[in-house]
Formats: sequence, C-alpha cells, structure tokens
Amino acid sequence: MLGFFKERRRSAVRGRPFPPAWEAILAENVPYFGKLAPEDQDELRGLVQIFLDEKRFEGCGGLDVDDEIRVTIAAQACILLLNRENDVYPDLEVVLVYSSTYVDKRPRTVEGGIVVEDGETRLGESWGRGMVVLAWDAVLRGAADVRDGHNVVLHEFAHQLDTEDGAADGAPVLERRAAYGPWARVLGAAYEGLLRDVASGDRTVIDTYGAKNPAEFFAVVTEAFFERPRALRAKHPALYEQMRAFYQQDPAELGHPSR
Repeated sequence: MLGFFKERRRSAVRGRPFPPAWEAILAENVPYFGKLAPEDQDELRGLVQIFLDEKRFEGCGGLDVDDEIRVTIAAQACILLLNRENDVYPDLEVVLVYSSTYVDKRPRTVEGGIVVEDGETRLGESWGRGMVVLAWDAVLRGAADVRDGHNVVLHEFAHQLDTEDGAADGAPVLERRAAYGPWARVLGAAYEGLLRDVASGDRTVIDTYGAKNPAEFFAVVTEAFFERPRALRAKHPALYEQMRAFYQQDPAELGHPSR
C-alpha cells in the first residue's frame, strides 16, 4: 500500500512541467544531457523532479544552495539511474554542499590501528547514514569536462548504489542472481590488474584511486565508464560490458571523445 501511494505521488511529480530555468541549467552545466536520446532526456527530467522532491539539500560553510546547485547535482546523480529499475536512492536523505574543498575532521584509523585527528581534505563523501557530501566547485569541474575521467557526483552516487544492499564492497544490487558470478569474476580480475599496474607504475585508464579497495574500484570505474567510455572499452572490454549491462547505457556510442 505504501508503495502504491509513493508511485502515485511520484507520477504526479513527473507530470509537472519541467521549469525552463532547470532546462537551461542542464544545457549549461551537464553536457552529458545533450548527448542523450530525446526519450532518455525525458526520463532524466522525471528522475530529477523526483530527486529534488524527495531529497533535502543543505549548504555548509555559509553556502546558499540555489536551483543551479540542486539541479546540477540531481541530474548527474540520476544519470546513473537511467533505464534501470530503481527507487531513486532510497537510503539517501540529504546532500550537504560546500563551496569548495572541505576538511573532514572526523577521527580516522590509519595503518597500524593508529587513530589520528589531523583532518583530511575532501571533494566528496558518501556516508552510509543517508548522506552525500560534495564540494560545489568540484561538481562543476567534473560535469564540464566529460573526458577527464573524474566526476565527483558520479563517484559518490556510485557508492550509494553499492551500499543499497548494506555493504560497501563493489558489488551493487544486480537484476539477476546469476549475474553476480560474472560480475565478481570480471571486476575482480580488473581490480587485480589495477593493483599490478599501480605497483609497476604503468599508465591506466582507470583512476589509480580505485586500487584502494573494491568499493572505490567500482566508483572510479563508473567515472571511467561515463567519461572515458571508448578508452575503457578498448582496454577492458569485459569490464565495459559488465558496466554496460548494469547501467543499461552505452556511453561509448554517444559520440564521447576519448583520449
């Protein structure tokens, strides 16, 4: 019954006219939107409307969160949901936005079990307690350059997808049980390959930050899939196919330039 009322409310939200000012923000700040087919653009608009209706935004450090910030972030986050069965990030409640790089002052444990409180600069974080934190200048940079392989919104919201099953392990919820075996095999092999490349100093298509752990590997591969798709497909065809099947998109065929 709750699901029925939620779907009815979401249908009403999607039925509202999409504000022209929001359309202008998409055109200006989210180049990927312009590469989508008209039907995918329509779907993305509806997802953005739902996201903005259900998620709360809060500015940090004196930042005034306006529609440009909200729409730009929501659109990039919802790119990951296109063509997929999804519940629009059901665990997410709030997006915190700083104007620029911020310092995470939470105590952290480093090698040897030592707890330090020196503060760590960040561009974004995805917390398991219904929260994503982003630096606005990094959001704009990531959206503007669709070739650099770096997009903090795609990265942090890939973490949100990863943890929908309760674990940050690089294995998001897949549509079929039988898909988990090939996923683990292909991503596991690619992760081990990245570790070897990092150790040897070889140049990689995948950001070397992904060598930190399988959860970060999935997040940086998501960035590469949408931002350097042709390079990823050429270098890691099996990995690209797993991502294409999961995201139900083929960005290499959208005319993205590749380095």
